[in-house]
Amino acid sequence: MATAAPVHPVDEVPPVRQLAAFGLQHVLAMYAGAVAVPLIVGGAMKLSPADLAYLITADLLVCGIATLIQCVGFWRFGVRLPIMQGCTFAAVSPMVLIGTTGGGLPAIYGSVIVAGLAIVLLAPVFGRLLRFFPPLVTGTVILIIGVSLLPVAGNWAAGGAGAEDFGEPKNLALAGFVLAVVLGVQRFAPAFLSRIAVLIGIAVGLAVAVPFGFTDFGGVGDSDWVGISTPFHFGAPTFHASAIISMLVVALVTMTETTGDLIAVGEMTDRKIEPRTLSDGLRADGLSTVLGGVFNTFPYTAYAQNVGLVGMTRVRSRWVVAAAGGILVLLGLLPKLGAVVAAIPAPVLGGAGLVMFGTVAASGLRTLAQVDFEDNHNLTVVAVSVAVGILPVGVPTVYEKFPDWFQTVMNSGISAGCLTAIVLNLLFNHLPGKAGSAEAVGLSAGGGEHAVEKPREDVV
Repeated sequence: MATAAPVHPVDEVPPVRQLAAFGLQHVLAMYAGAVAVPLIVGGAMKLSPADLAYLITADLLVCGIATLIQCVGFWRFGVRLPIMQGCTFAAVSPMVLIGTTGGGLPAIYGSVIVAGLAIVLLAPVFGRLLRFFPPLVTGTVILIIGVSLLPVAGNWAAGGAGAEDFGEPKNLALAGFVLAVVLGVQRFAPAFLSRIAVLIGIAVGLAVAVPFGFTDFGGVGDSDWVGISTPFHFGAPTFHASAIISMLVVALVTMTETTGDLIAVGEMTDRKIEPRTLSDGLRADGLSTVLGGVFNTFPYTAYAQNVGLVGMTRVRSRWVVAAAGGILVLLGLLPKLGAVVAAIPAPVLGGAGLVMFGTVAASGLRTLAQVDFEDNHNLTVVAVSVAVGILPVGVPTVYEKFPDWFQTVMNSGISAGCLTAIVLNLLFNHLPGKAGSAEAVGLSAGGGEHAVEKPREDVV
């Protein structure tokens, strides 16, 4: 009898109870970041509480739809890997500028729609650039993604940026307690429970946080049971050249970030990213961004927060993240459920975030272990790229005197570090140089093969 071909772990469908638990874990990992963008943009535009609530529910709904498109996919849309989608922070500053200088939300949504269409059209071009991502570059980018996320977890652990009790010992103690629970479950619990260590840590942390007054569920009673996001709720989109240009720059940044995230998940799931699959993933980003402009929300990209969760739990099924997308759709349609999730205090998320984001950085180091650092300049490539990528994270105002388009690109540590790694790899490893020097060459089509040692002049 013929035996059925083995199913790749990415395509496995876990039992329903595991799907729900693993999916909820992914939702909790990205929820705070997902709602932050509409809160920041809406707050800067001084929207009413009702309009802010509308932005949040619309965002959650489109987050879920975007995640389903990316994980399940149809035709040439979707990378079909465990990738969560959410609003990109790279667009926050340009959108605040557009919204507060006379254009309002209609101008924001007009530029978002144009940017989404541009991403769809440019996706095949980016797909052909995959050969410029050998292990030297991908490992560096993944390392930068993880390290640049750690301050986010640190802010959560301290109470959340802007909180009145930011940095109070009780906040850090709660975050440390959650971190200890996550590590304890991973080390001592049975296999299934260890894979939902983050979910257990958040649940236990929440159970401790409520009696100690870290949070309350008063906002749940004030929320509506059902909320439907209708197209162009804030008016028909308007199209202004300056707004469109700034959003096109954001589109290039988000495509670069998404490329790094997709390659990272491909490494973690043992399903290497190919040029065609990269194009499909970016095309899904573009479609989701267009939907964002239509349904009153913002540009979408792959969420690095959840990349760390995939690596930490070793749950590689894309259907788990698709289940998370379904949960987000429900949260977007049922605001009362969203209010329950929103009541989770920041220190609880911070304790879980420390281990998740650290896992991303460790995955980058694992990829860099494939690279030869003897008798070449690869160490310089990594050192300078990490430095440039972490600079705006450590000193957020370092580029504030530069033009807006430059800030949009370089204030994202991921895009800044990625561009630096690509340029330095080409400079040191693929341009004519001193005779007799050996360099690690890695312009393979899949970007994931071991670097091959050849004299540089032979390569050229």
